[in-house]
Amino acid sequence: MDKPTGFLESEFERVIAARGVASADQNVVPISEPLRAQATLRERERRFRELLDALPAAIYTTDAAGRLTYYNEAAAELWGHRPKLGSSEWCGSWKLFWPDGTPLPHDACPMAVALKENRIVRGQEAACERPDGTRVPFIPYPTPLHDESGKLIGAVNMLVDITERKRAEEQQALLVRELHHRVRNTLATVQAIMGSTARTAETIEDFKTALIGRIAALAKTHLLLTDEEHAVAFADVLHNELDAFDDGSDGRITLSGPEVFLSSQLAVSLGMAVHELTTNAARFGALSVVGGKVDVTWRMTIEATCRTLDFDWVESGGPVVSPPERQGFGARLLEFVLPGQIQAKATIDYLAEGVRMHCAVPLPAETKA
Repeated sequence: MDKPTGFLESEFERVIAARGVASADQNVVPISEPLRAQATLRERERRFRELLDALPAAIYTTDAAGRLTYYNEAAAELWGHRPKLGSSEWCGSWKLFWPDGTPLPHDACPMAVALKENRIVRGQEAACERPDGTRVPFIPYPTPLHDESGKLIGAVNMLVDITERKRAEEQQALLVRELHHRVRNTLATVQAIMGSTARTAETIEDFKTALIGRIAALAKTHLLLTDEEHAVAFADVLHNELDAFDDGSDGRITLSGPEVFLSSQLAVSLGMAVHELTTNAARFGALSVVGGKVDVTWRMTIEATCRTLDFDWVESGGPVVSPPERQGFGARLLEFVLPGQIQAKATIDYLAEGVRMHCAVPLPAETKA
């Protein structure tokens, strides 16, 4: 290889020195320490970025003024868009909110606080709103970065998506509320069973025997609602709730319909609905007085490949009924929860002669009927 002369010669020497290539006279030109340090630094930065890109957690960095200098793929996914580096400030989120839904200005977000006050910020939660309107709750971990002299040069932030944790917390809160409500309803049902049994029993022994049997029937209902291993007959769901109130008088409880089997999900949801209807009837309706009656009829309708369970709950012989002043848990369960859980449609009529409810429940193709 011909060796250049003059300016080109010196430039040639610089290039081959940087590459560690032998010179024309075959003497190895050593790489200078500054160049070696720069190459090492670039390699470390490359590996560090590869590491950050591979992490599942959302991570981004800013300069000391809060301008975004880097973000990984997880951050772009959490934000739902790709903010512009060098101009977007503090956080790449489209919009920010506090956990209670209050808007959170970008210049007051935890990352902005960490940079403005030059301190680590922990123990806060926030939510980012994506351009499509969806919100993602997260926990930020903003940490200032300093050079060797201690000067603030930027910050790094990790955003931990806590969507699943929030869902679990909401589900736990719902279960606790349902547990409290069910305990109250169970105690009210037991009280109603005791009153009904006392009115019809002629001796203490008759009262004891009837009460034990009815409490056992109530316990079977709770067992049914927690057993999700096999299909359950709709008639069993009704019997397990209503048998406790069948005092042997003619027509107090009437159940009529074909054999229909429910999946565990349908059985649990409908079991809760029947439980609410039974509890309300025992506290305020037909089952709260002697002579009150409950008639439940159901049928299967088949159109093409669609199957629907239609059933009617009719109360009579009880106290005069008037629409409630406020909607209770049972009504909300029937009108709002069931449609969301099993796509059922329920309507309740508060007639003077007794409550009437109609419910249409879509059945999956594999449901045995």
